[in-house]
Amino acid sequence: MITAEIPNMEVDPDGYKAVKNYMMHGPCGDLNPGCPCMKQGKCTKHFPKKFNNQTTFDADGFPIYRRRNTGTEVNKNNVFLDNRYVVPYNRNLIVKFDAHINVELCDYSRSVKYLFKYVNKGSDRATLGIECSDTPTERDEIKRYLDCRYISATEACWRIFSFDIHHRQPAVERLPFHLQGENTIVFQEERCPESILNRPDIVKTKFTEWFEANKEYKDARELTYSNFPTRWVWDATCKRWTRRKKGKSVGRIYFAHPASGERFYMRMLLNFVKGSTSFESIRTINGVRYDTYKESCYALGLLEDDKEWNDCLAEAACWASGNELRNLFVTILIHCQVSDSSKLWRRYYEILSEDITSLQRKRFQLEDLKLNEK
Repeated sequence: MITAEIPNMEVDPDGYKAVKNYMMHGPCGDLNPGCPCMKQGKCTKHFPKKFNNQTTFDADGFPIYRRRNTGTEVNKNNVFLDNRYVVPYNRNLIVKFDAHINVELCDYSRSVKYLFKYVNKGSDRATLGIECSDTPTERDEIKRYLDCRYISATEACWRIFSFDIHHRQPAVERLPFHLQGENTIVFQEERCPESILNRPDIVKTKFTEWFEANKEYKDARELTYSNFPTRWVWDATCKRWTRRKKGKSVGRIYFAHPASGERFYMRMLLNFVKGSTSFESIRTINGVRYDTYKESCYALGLLEDDKEWNDCLAEAACWASGNELRNLFVTILIHCQVSDSSKLWRRYYEILSEDITSLQRKRFQLEDLKLNEK
């Protein structure tokens, strides 16, 4: 998939030609000290590379590609260059598109920052100054500085035609939940507390209005809270759920930490119970109303084994960092009722191994061994 060697001209003339024209770095170093890549007498791209008989990885996880001393060379600017000057490439891509295409193996955690920094860096900007060159007055750099946004012809056309700037598919509806009488209230700092508490819709939330929709519409009772946005749309202005007429959306219930007590067990129930019309109905299982959400989870069979802890770790693995996962795992072991800790250890490492590299996995294991010793 990735090559850092010059193809044999007799065996692959097309590949040899493409590498010669597009994928040879330099010449630089002592061969050409004035090359743009040179800084303080060294190549900023670290060419020429060393000969290497097989691909390996350095301590930081970066690949060191195979660059054998085959004796094959190409002439560039009257200088003969060997495999040490080849920029890594994919043979089929450079031959098909007849262009410079650098292909690298990204096997490092920080590579995600490189990929997404361009999305979040904002619009291009330029410094612009307009002045008369005939006046002999001294230049005031502070007054002449203008921070201007640069709009290219491509971006200008895109915005003139009102094309989408960003897109997300499918749409995600965040679903807050709360214990009875503990809903969050957002208000401006200068507002009077009495005027806020006297608002008629102060007790209306996305969660409590789910109760009201279940009371009013029979078909609404067929859905759990997490599946409710698939057929219903939240109207933030009127604070009510309305039937979905078009589009698609998925619901995501706010995360609850296992140490949060009843909030955690309520969230667990909301993934299973349907048609709830009150806080008490969530705790009602097979006609029996239980005093706590934890008892209801037991009655529903959700706490008979360690499934809820496995699910909790698996869900957190989608967004949490390694350190956060370890803290969550330790919290479950200390504060939650785990029936088989050895199985939970194995599940913990399975979750880590699904999304991280072998190098990162070794780091996690070393850190966890130290934590276990403590």
